[in-house]
Amino acid sequence: MREFSTVELTQKIGDVTHLARREPVAITQHRKPRFVLMSIEDYERLVRRGDTRQAWTAADVPDELAGEIEAALEAYEAKP
Repeated sequence: MREFSTVELTQKIGDVTHLARREPVAITQHRKPRFVLMSIEDYERLVRRGDTRQAWTAADVPDELAGEIEAALEAYEAKP
């Protein structure tokens, strides 16, 4: 996946959107990927498939999911 900084996005909006019509493009802030720009067709395809994946930072994981992760890690660590 090609990456562009937010500065490059503002400077090269035409190039970036042209590329995003063909493939998803990562937009970075402070050298870290923060957003994905993709065609509406690709987005709608994901929605139709029922793709509901989400991503969080460790600090933002919902409590109920954090509990499941902790339990899985404890089970993994308990294996010989």
